[in-house]
Amino acid sequence: MQIITLGNELLKKKADKIEKIDTETINLAKQMLEILVRDNGVGLAGPQIGVMKRIFVIHIQDDIERVFINPSILETSQKTCKFEEGCLSIPGIYATVVRSESIKIQAWNEKGRPFTLEVSGLLARVILHEYDHLEGIVFLDRIEEDKRKKLITKFKKTTRKGSSSK
Repeated sequence: MQIITLGNELLKKKADKIEKIDTETINLAKQMLEILVRDNGVGLAGPQIGVMKRIFVIHIQDDIERVFINPSILETSQKTCKFEEGCLSIPGIYATVVRSESIKIQAWNEKGRPFTLEVSGLLARVILHEYDHLEGIVFLDRIEEDKRKKLITKFKKTTRKGSSSK
């Protein structure tokens, strides 16, 4: 499985609910965690690998690996914070994004067990970033239009240079 990049229409589509957490779902979660580690990311959503299912995985440094299936954001704080974000689907591009500082999320894990988390800081940010992917939103959609256009142009130029040197 390869990570798809900006320009692929799948990144703009809403992912479908997973109807049954079975062996296929468990294997998908394992593969996604392997890709996440391989590509040095902190989060990866199904649409980023062309799988239009509501699943994402997260692994932030010393934190445990987490699997979120059919997640729902229950609450977001009014207090926000700015932080520079990047994305495995938009390599080499970074921008400051404003997001809620803390959230409450409900989802199911790879064992089919529901859980609810109240988190803040980096973990909340990564969850919101990955949740956006399930909704067809990339982090560049969350910044000012003029800056977004410049970064997309930069990404396209970098991508063209990278593909012409192969």
